[in-house]
Formats: sequence, structure tokens, C-alpha cells
Amino acid sequence: MASLRTHTRIARSADDVWKAVSDAGGISTWFPGIEQSSASGSIRSCTLAGGVQLEEDIVNVDNALRRFQYRITAGMPVEHHLGTVDVLADGEGQSLVVYSTEVTPDAIADLMGPSIEGGLQGLKAHLESGA
Repeated sequence: MASLRTHTRIARSADDVWKAVSDAGGISTWFPGIEQSSASGSIRSCTLAGGVQLEEDIVNVDNALRRFQYRITAGMPVEHHLGTVDVLADGEGQSLVVYSTEVTPDAIADLMGPSIEGGLQGLKAHLESGA
């Protein structure tokens, strides 16, 4: 199993960042490459650039820890996947966001690494632009 982790600091409060991260259906507003997204119950559906349909199970939305976890269940050739986004307060009006992923097969990690880095940079740009 491959493990990936990236992080960024965002000049917004942890509560502001958490509001964006925990809005499962709103991921297309900040994650590059996701053109459309929606959530119903514990299922999130995303349409990627090129029309690929991605289905995910929302595993955990922990408001106290500000932790969002999901599993890809369809649309990518994964045997196992767990994505985790943690939002931590990092001083007055600042946040540290840590995005980690576990995935099998390991070769998928080469594709996912740049994607999760891009996702965090998209979140940062979206929130720091005043959204």
C-alpha cells in the first residue's frame, strides 16, 4: 500500500476552511479537474475532466476534529483507497491543511500525488481569493 501526504497553510480560519472541506458536494468549486460534484447521504459523485465518473463513499465527517475521510469506490482502478483531509488551526486566522491518501495498487500513487497537491493548492487559491 502506498501512502501519500501533502500540506499547505491557508490564510483563513480553521472554521472557514472546514466549511469548504466538509461540504462534500461542493468539492468541484475548489479541486482542479473535478468539473461537477454532488453528494447524497454518504455517497459523493464527481465528474472529472474528460467525463470520467468517480464515485466515493464518505467515511467520516468529524466536526470536532475537522477531519473528512472518503474512499473511491468506482471510476478508478483502486483495490483500496482512503483519503483524509485534516484542518488544523495554525495561529490567528490561519490554518494548516493536511491531505493524506492510502492507495493500492502502489502505481496509482504516481497519479494521485500530483492530484492531491493540486487539490490543496486549489483550496488555498479558492479560500484566499475571498470565497
